[in-house]
Amino acid sequence: MKDGVNGVALGVFVFFFLAVTVLGFLASRWRKAENEHSLDEWGLGGRSFGTWITWFLLGGDLYTAYTFVAVPAAIYAAGASGFFAVPYTILVYPLIFTFLPRLWSVSHRHGYVTTSDFVRGRFGSKGLSLAVAVTGILATMPYIALQLVGIQAVLDVMGVGGGEDTNWFVKDLPLLIAFGVLAAYTYSSGLRAPAMIAFVKDTLIYIVIAVAIIYIPIKLGGFDEIFAKAGEKYTAAGAGGLVPAQAGQWTYATLALGSALALFMYPHSITATLSSKSREVIRRNTTILPLYSLMLGLLALLGFMAIAAGVKVTNGQLAIPQLFEDMFPDWFAGVAFAAIGIGALVPAAIMSIAAANLFTRNIYKDFIKPDATPEQETKISKLVSLLVKVGALVFVLTMDKTVAINFQLLGGIWILQTFPALVGGLFTRWFHRWALLAGWAVGMVYGTLAAYGVASPTQKHFGGSAKEIPGIGEIGYIGLTAFVLNVVVTVVLTFVLKAVKAPDGIDETTPADYTADAGDPGVEVELPPATAGTSH
Repeated sequence: MKDGVNGVALGVFVFFFLAVTVLGFLASRWRKAENEHSLDEWGLGGRSFGTWITWFLLGGDLYTAYTFVAVPAAIYAAGASGFFAVPYTILVYPLIFTFLPRLWSVSHRHGYVTTSDFVRGRFGSKGLSLAVAVTGILATMPYIALQLVGIQAVLDVMGVGGGEDTNWFVKDLPLLIAFGVLAAYTYSSGLRAPAMIAFVKDTLIYIVIAVAIIYIPIKLGGFDEIFAKAGEKYTAAGAGGLVPAQAGQWTYATLALGSALALFMYPHSITATLSSKSREVIRRNTTILPLYSLMLGLLALLGFMAIAAGVKVTNGQLAIPQLFEDMFPDWFAGVAFAAIGIGALVPAAIMSIAAANLFTRNIYKDFIKPDATPEQETKISKLVSLLVKVGALVFVLTMDKTVAINFQLLGGIWILQTFPALVGGLFTRWFHRWALLAGWAVGMVYGTLAAYGVASPTQKHFGGSAKEIPGIGEIGYIGLTAFVLNVVVTVVLTFVLKAVKAPDGIDETTPADYTADAGDPGVEVELPPATAGTSH
């Protein structure tokens, strides 16, 4: 580790940071709408993005700074089991091909901005809609915090902010500045800001990965040497070498499957999806997004390279930034740090917008001010997006980083419990709204209590996301077990509630809504300002 501030790397980092800041503010003039005072414009970019903009936006949304730091860090610490992220991102694209176009169509037809809007309209239940909204907000908050952790890791390696004995304000000032800039251009430009910045972010990441996968192995003596040194480390640590032990295979498989099911349940994934201009854009994106999975596989190999390079860090999240500083020339280390830093700004902006939209449409409008105008909705959403980012910043500055990571793991368990209502509702109206709500509650309670009981060497509770699967005896992903319980409860109660003829709610959608495209009759519906997006 180099002493002091890496001036050259910092200079390059600041250059790119200033460049994307300018882009973020200019984005408010990009494709400027006649009426900016609506969530369609501020929160969904006017639902106007084409194939490539959507591709960059979804890529910037899903492959975050935390991905850049945490996936290879998992390989660095635990070996090949950290590769679970690669198969889960392969599994997810055929899955979303089946349901995202349907969600886009029905949302475009009815003016839905969030998944909770759809759930309320499909099942006629504000209670179920509220459950989905609250789950989405809770799952998103720690995810935003982890983007700030990614920026902080880069700043630490560059030596910015001083040592541990430095005054807290001075130490955290760079992060506070980054946060302030992010908050300002998100407030000003809405979803257009991260959409424009995503071009820079993804280009930088592809360049850095391409260079790293060639340049670093040459410096380290080739991949044979890299894998040999990594294998020696895992064997010495009792991890059984590069391949995880048989006992960990259930954990690996269930974590990959559960993560694949959960990824597009997150509000920010849906926000980026609904911003596209046509159903065909979504279908095309599910076929080209796997390019990011290829990049992710190469990215994961950096964990082995960090071992071979002799990187020693007390916090595994610093392993890859430290590898870049040790192996690259200072100027290119700055480029790599900028890729990680900007890789935090894009998803953090989208996540805060998505959480704000959920609050505005499904809590504020549904329960506090039903007659809110589109202009009032937009104003509230802008303010809430600021509060969400402030909450994430306070979380990062006041709590241990492992707590943020554990809450993000818990968020994955939680968000998976919205799958039956959202995806199930896109294909069938058979499930009863009360059964879906009960199944959600069972999954949430079981998942939270099971995760609470998991200990790790460093903490007593929330120490991981895997536990013994009841009735099977294997260690598996808690989120998937909770999801199975959720589905079982939902199915059984649906039979019971239908047998006793419990009120089923009003479905405001029609079969034709789920296959409609832009330009089809009835898609471009002009809703009255005071009632746009509400159930009827």
